[in-house]
Amino acid sequence: MLIDTMTGTVTRRAMLGGMGAGAMLAAAPAMAASTAAKSTIRPLDVMDPRENLYGFAKMWGTIGAKPVISGYQGVQYAVVGKKRAQPLFGFYGFANIRNAIQPDGSVKVMGKECGYFVDLASGKIMDTWDNPWTGEKVETWAFLNDKFRGSLGLTRKVFEVNGSKTVNNDAAHGSEAEPFRLPWQAVGDQYLLGWDYAHEYTNPVTPEGWPKASSGRTVNPSEHFVLYTPRAEIDDRSVESARYTGGFMRQGPWWPWMKMGQSGVDGVLMGRMHSYKITGTHDDIPRVVLDRVVKDRPDLLEDPTDGPDAGVVDTFGKYARDVPPEVAGYKKP
Repeated sequence: MLIDTMTGTVTRRAMLGGMGAGAMLAAAPAMAASTAAKSTIRPLDVMDPRENLYGFAKMWGTIGAKPVISGYQGVQYAVVGKKRAQPLFGFYGFANIRNAIQPDGSVKVMGKECGYFVDLASGKIMDTWDNPWTGEKVETWAFLNDKFRGSLGLTRKVFEVNGSKTVNNDAAHGSEAEPFRLPWQAVGDQYLLGWDYAHEYTNPVTPEGWPKASSGRTVNPSEHFVLYTPRAEIDDRSVESARYTGGFMRQGPWWPWMKMGQSGVDGVLMGRMHSYKITGTHDDIPRVVLDRVVKDRPDLLEDPTDGPDAGVVDTFGKYARDVPPEVAGYKKP
């Protein structure tokens, strides 16, 4: 299926053309199914924002009453100047998510999440890290978020972080007023999907308050996913959660805990990770992370709660909120 490069959305002609043999293959087992089973199968209408939200909600988490687990694990690299990318540490974590479809077709997202840094040699979570540029041993700072709640509406999602707005999948050069349509592609028995957002905002970890932790006045992290999910599990309306596997890439400035603010090293972090929801259970959590969470933060495994939207909580904002300034007497903005 072709993607309309001018809008970043899927055209009706592209959708029909892309179904082709894949649609016939998907239809074959359905013809042998019972009439009752057939009634639950309806291919995703990618032109309908409600259908986009439905598909995304059951893939990203679940539309059922109980949350499901998704995991990620991979490596973060440092890219400095024209030097080759240097592997630094592993980046492992999980999300605990439940989505609720509202009467108007919008989706309420409720979840918890975490991210830990892992020693590449031992495979163990690092509590400290030897900074190769400064020679300093620093404490790592895991991202532990016990509550994220937000909403996805029938128009393109706008993320607001520290006064800056980001429209999801904005490589399409569209506006937030456009219908919520994602670039679903049907290939064989799979749907392929890309999900992106890119931020640029004032760094809450200011150079005045955290001269060593701050990477500068502006930060520009972005995250990019390529996801693959079985068409049968998306199209079957009796299924509440569809499995997915995929890749997760993150780029951004130095993490505050790395204490690179006075290093004089201008670089970026780039990470590539597996991203997946295969069992939807604790088995999807990297074992080293599960062991640590059970010991230190078992609440992250408990069901997320409903409530008012909490907005986006980013690592830099949470660090500035939770970690005291390095400069005595500094008053946070």
